[in-house]
Amino acid sequence: MSTIGAGLQFALLVVLAPYLVGLMRQVRASMEGRAGAGIGQPWRDLRKQFRKEPISPEGSSWVFVAAPAALVATTLVIAAVAPFVTTVSPLSEIADLFAVVALLLLGTVALALAGLDTGTAFGGMGASREMTVAALAEPTILLAGFALSVRVGTTNLAAIMERGSREPADLLSPASLLAAVALAVVVIAEAGRLPVDNPSTHLELTMIHEAMVLEYSGRDLALVEFASALRLTVLLGLWVNLFVPWGIATTASPVALLLGGAAFVVKLAAVGALLAAGEVFMAKLRLFRVPELLAGSFLFGVLAVSSSFFLA
Repeated sequence: MSTIGAGLQFALLVVLAPYLVGLMRQVRASMEGRAGAGIGQPWRDLRKQFRKEPISPEGSSWVFVAAPAALVATTLVIAAVAPFVTTVSPLSEIADLFAVVALLLLGTVALALAGLDTGTAFGGMGASREMTVAALAEPTILLAGFALSVRVGTTNLAAIMERGSREPADLLSPASLLAAVALAVVVIAEAGRLPVDNPSTHLELTMIHEAMVLEYSGRDLALVEFASALRLTVLLGLWVNLFVPWGIATTASPVALLLGGAAFVVKLAAVGALLAAGEVFMAKLRLFRVPELLAGSFLFGVLAVSSSFFLA
């Protein structure tokens, strides 16, 4: 049953990711007085793009072609090993915090190299900005995760979530609250959401993620868009399960798996809708203010680690 649970979790994330993006777009459209295209529009866009032939810019190398596959592959591995629906999985032993962060960074580096490989000004600019954000965000993820792992004695994500579901009082400790704030800022930055980046922008000078994928088309663009949606789902799923772990299945029984899947969908939809609603009232930060925001999240991570030792 644990294998079935892992397969259910993997399939759920793959199917759910574009719908999450569609839900967030629909929430924003409703709050802005627009009709919206519906939550299923990202899947329709992906289906249309997968039918088109990709075109590579002149002078680009195999790096440009391989980057979408690398981005999708690293995110799929995280979706398979990290605990989202259940903590009982044949792969839960390798769901280590450092491994997940390394996979996230590997996908980011692959896309940044593809932006540089095109030789365009916007591609290089987006790659430079993306690596700046990653260099400031990844250490904060490690600090926040380490603060949560102190009380468990391991950096295994399944063990951390199991402890949180058994000991809800730990989630109200200063270390957990500080880590939640730090990780929330980093999740927004890593997912390319406001106020760090605007995923719906058409202004090249303000782009970060979108500037790196301007040269992609057809199936390659579909892979990049799907990976971005799955990355957003993975990041929000990890945050919600780390700090709101109730409902996650800790056994491999069919009832527990079904309840775990339903709880994950509800929690993810709620967090996604809240994030989209907040973006309506936010403006994108100036590029030189983004490091200040991420430095603040890093400080919260340092305080979370300190309080996990001194207030344990």
